[in-house]
Amino acid sequence: MRVLGIETSCDETGIAIYDSEAGLLGHALYSQVALHAEFGGVVPELASRDHIRKTLPLIREVMTHSNTGEGGIDGIAYTAGPGLLGALLVGAGIARSLAYGWGVPAIGVHHMEGHLLAPMLEPDPPEFPFVALLVSGGHTMLVRVEGIGRYELLGESLDDAAGEAFDKTAKLLGLGYPGGPAVAKLAEQGDPARFRFPRPMTDRPGLDFSFSGLKTFTLNTYKKNEGDEQARADIARAFEEAVVDTLAIKCRRALQQTGLTRLVIAGGVSANTQLRAKLDQLAEKERARVYYPRLEFCTDNGAMIAFAGCQRLAAGQHESLEFTGRARWPLAELSAV
Repeated sequence: MRVLGIETSCDETGIAIYDSEAGLLGHALYSQVALHAEFGGVVPELASRDHIRKTLPLIREVMTHSNTGEGGIDGIAYTAGPGLLGALLVGAGIARSLAYGWGVPAIGVHHMEGHLLAPMLEPDPPEFPFVALLVSGGHTMLVRVEGIGRYELLGESLDDAAGEAFDKTAKLLGLGYPGGPAVAKLAEQGDPARFRFPRPMTDRPGLDFSFSGLKTFTLNTYKKNEGDEQARADIARAFEEAVVDTLAIKCRRALQQTGLTRLVIAGGVSANTQLRAKLDQLAEKERARVYYPRLEFCTDNGAMIAFAGCQRLAAGQHESLEFTGRARWPLAELSAV
């Protein structure tokens, strides 16, 4: 089965074609970072308009690159949520229209399921079951994964997610958008011994996260050292280390609680170099193994949507002509394949 994947949940237009036998045939991504940078964050209306301009040209580009004609597509997968509603509806409308015109089935994919399954695109994918740490945008969660659609939520962020905390800290420090890479780059110049920030909710049992208090601690530290240029880098370093340590501590607890030895990390924050190094150390101590998507598939992309949609379409799942987008969509509501 050959599936066209369309991702338009936020500020990146991702298109890909995945073949159940040949694997990933082609993909393309257009980022709106430059468009939103002057505003310090995503402007939903601008994001939707840009998806309208970019989606069809990217589809034509990927189909040409993969030597796939209209008759070569067996199904279409699109991100149905969670995300920005206007942006989601652009992708959904285009996907459903193409599916109707080509006479093929279509299916809406959960954005976080796409991230969760992204490591399956690698040459040595993880086997089920495993623990997944999903750190993407407004989501930070730990999930026990028994199979596609068989998810048990172990813990999640009770307020700000890790990605949101990075973005807000970047804005506080006068850095660019997106915040994660900007904070990480500045942190490389920081003194690790100058500040130590709290590791939120690690002094109590459980697998939930909370980063709003860390954000406030960062703000107060910045105000106390305002005007000290080196303090900006030192604060970035302390903040990054606090987030990384917190995520690693919770991952270790999740592995110990479940008794599993495979850990999947996915989402934009999974590209963070310090987080990868910390989790590799954790895996060695716990006699576990960590799986990551390649860096280009850590952020939003069409390949993960095409893959996830292919698994569900191959299992016989599809939708009627009606479509919608869901700004909020609990992962636990998904059906098993």
